[in-house]
Amino acid sequence: MDDPRRIRLIMELRRAGIIDTGVLSALERVPREEFVLSNFGDQAYENTALPIEHGQTISQPYVVAFMTQALALGPRMRVLEIGTGSGYQAAVLSGLCRRVYTVERYRSLLRQAEGRFRKLGIGNIVTRVGDGYLGWPEQSPFERILVTAAAPEAPRALKEQLAVGGVMIVPVGRSGANQDVVRVRRSEEGYSCDRLLPVRFVPLVEGIAEGA
Repeated sequence: MDDPRRIRLIMELRRAGIIDTGVLSALERVPREEFVLSNFGDQAYENTALPIEHGQTISQPYVVAFMTQALALGPRMRVLEIGTGSGYQAAVLSGLCRRVYTVERYRSLLRQAEGRFRKLGIGNIVTRVGDGYLGWPEQSPFERILVTAAAPEAPRALKEQLAVGGVMIVPVGRSGANQDVVRVRRSEEGYSCDRLLPVRFVPLVEGIAEGA
């Protein structure tokens, strides 16, 4: 990694409390400029969210790093991601686990993300057009689940697809109101939640986007 902008961003994330060296290395390896709109290329390594198609966003690198770190990933884990978007978060996850299953409601966004994965030679991401609220039950249970849009509460179907001992990271809160990154843990006794970070995400929308 010899891009000074990328080096500067990684140092900024370190100072902000991202201490997991695996997460930092994964962010170093993923070229964020490949995932932003061309007219925002000069801002690819700024620590800010940027717009993509269909009113969606590519998340702020700090939030990507924070949520990835909170997952506490292992190299043999299977991870479900809800909300593929540009594909950036999935690409980061792909370097830290065995396989990423990612669901996106906009077919055109998913096709673009798939093209980026192919270009970068990422082979352990499986994609699906679908309703994020429903997850991917045929492939469950998952050791980790990451949701990249805000729901009023952690969706029940996703909680049920979490393996015992598993962790889900999900932004919770209504659009335009206070939202927090919440960590959901599943044990033999049930579920426990703790709030980790105030955030602002686009809302998680039910259903598949028609004609998109």
